[in-house]
Amino acid sequence: MRRHITGSAALVAFLTSLLMIFAATTSHAATTAKIEGSGSSWAANAVSQWIADVTSSGLQVVFTSSGSAIGRKDFANNTTDYAVSDIGFRGVDPATGDQDTNQGREYAYLPIVAGGTSFPYNLSFGGKRVRDLRLSGQTLAKIFTNQITTWNHPDITADNNGRRLPGIAIVPLVHSEGSGSTAQLTTYFDTVYPSIWRPYHGKAGFTEYYPKRGGNMIAQNGSDQIINYATSAAANGVITYDEYSYALAKNFPVVKVQNASGYFTQPTQYNVAVALQKAQINPDKTSPNYLLQDLRQVFGYTDPRVYALSSYSYMIIPTGRADTRMSTAKRQALVDYLYYAVCTGQKEMGPIGYSPLPINLVQASFEQTNKLKLADPKVDINKRDVSTCRNPTFVAGQPKVNHLAKIAPQPPPCDRAGAGPCTGDANVVIIANPIDGRAPAAPRGAGPGAGPGAGPGTVPGGRTPQGTGGVPGTAGTAGTAGTAGSPSNPGTTGGAAGTVGRTAVPGAVASGPAAAVAGGPGAVVGGAAAPGATIDPTTGEVIALGGAASGAASGAASGIDPDQVAVPSDIAAISAVSQSVLGPLTVALLLLAIALPPFIGHTQSRRTRGRR
Repeated sequence: MRRHITGSAALVAFLTSLLMIFAATTSHAATTAKIEGSGSSWAANAVSQWIADVTSSGLQVVFTSSGSAIGRKDFANNTTDYAVSDIGFRGVDPATGDQDTNQGREYAYLPIVAGGTSFPYNLSFGGKRVRDLRLSGQTLAKIFTNQITTWNHPDITADNNGRRLPGIAIVPLVHSEGSGSTAQLTTYFDTVYPSIWRPYHGKAGFTEYYPKRGGNMIAQNGSDQIINYATSAAANGVITYDEYSYALAKNFPVVKVQNASGYFTQPTQYNVAVALQKAQINPDKTSPNYLLQDLRQVFGYTDPRVYALSSYSYMIIPTGRADTRMSTAKRQALVDYLYYAVCTGQKEMGPIGYSPLPINLVQASFEQTNKLKLADPKVDINKRDVSTCRNPTFVAGQPKVNHLAKIAPQPPPCDRAGAGPCTGDANVVIIANPIDGRAPAAPRGAGPGAGPGAGPGTVPGGRTPQGTGGVPGTAGTAGTAGTAGSPSNPGTTGGAAGTVGRTAVPGAVASGPAAAVAGGPGAVVGGAAAPGATIDPTTGEVIALGGAASGAASGAASGIDPDQVAVPSDIAAISAVSQSVLGPLTVALLLLAIALPPFIGHTQSRRTRGRR
């Protein structure tokens, strides 16, 4: 009997040890805590997309889109764990007189995404919406300083090569909050058109608070209210400014802005990547402004592909060892979230209206993130570096090459000042990700065919449909390609719709390779209009996609590149092990610990009786 008790005790001790080992492993996997931040609405669609992506890995990240100025203030007041801002601390805000400092909280800037400040506009007449408007920077400066007040102004007519618009009143719509979008716009005006901007502003320099001085100018608070007002039925004549993702999600037209080479371009991921090759980044690692941007050379860059109002947005992270809001778990959550954001998460940026970071800034972001480990040695940064980073701007073995800038397509000749405006298939905006290492090409010879296809994702303009998700799903299933249409022979229906893409958030859009996979071979949604597309002969707008492309749009609504990794691989692996292995093993061991001792005791008792 004593041997039975001793054996059972040993077994229980052994099983208990195993349970403790698995419990320790499980607790090690759960080393993050919820982090909260606020700030830039310019970058909010990017930040929100990444948050949606990493939620399934167990990371809890909260972001409030309140504007860059409020984001910096919240961080300085120690009420958030991080901030997102399009500019740095200014010392004293010249518009409000408020202190704009870190208030002693140690911090570091790191770039998280690039993009273009675009100009959505709402202009319809004769029952048709204008979708191919071109404006020079000088004309924009005059519009936003109340010097040009109607759409039939001679300067606007000249920008559009003699095409005269009706005499509808122009309604400039500006941000009322302290906005990074306003800072980027007024930096451009102050640098390139000081004789127009400074008399209106009353002084030199940029501002985050747009000075509203009479005329038809109106204001709204935040990017969501800005785009919702601008796209409303009652807003005919409105023009506003914000990051391109907001207009793209609404399938709303934005101005083609004239660059220094005389071409009118839009803020695609390719044009932004080209432009930001000229951004001057503060290289002084001892400076509190390390990595902040100087965009003056961007504005004057004469490459024909440049979108002039291109810039970066930054996260501000706490780096102090004694930071009272931070813990090991919070710092780990920041490390894991940022690793995803600057690596795999960059693959989603182009199709939703941003542009991925180049490798030099990704490397700099890692160096800044590593300061979280310096503050707390318990933070794990293993395998979170450039060597494991899947960013679409990288070229293996060529660390100084920006792949997107290298493959960026040239603008068509009809987008040059004095030519055009572009119509037909030449008036297509390519936003899709690269395919086989190349930018998707515009189609050749796409005439005004009548092949509408049947995919519900088909939208005007060769742009991508608005996402309807918010719930993770599986990658879209393949559909068959439709045949190309012609003026006399409509294209056949495209492939069947795929299932909802890997992840979608409210307002997210689908495009690029995911669309091609989901809807049939050769389709490029958000890039070129397919042969057989129906094109408005007046505006050059693609009003229906032909054959294959409509099938692609059908399958791709809310989809994301199918080879996209939804969460950091190491985080995903830990999470998967915790959920699929450790949980069942723990239950099994508990059952064994309960059931085996009585079974062994019963067996031992029978053997003892048998020997008697």
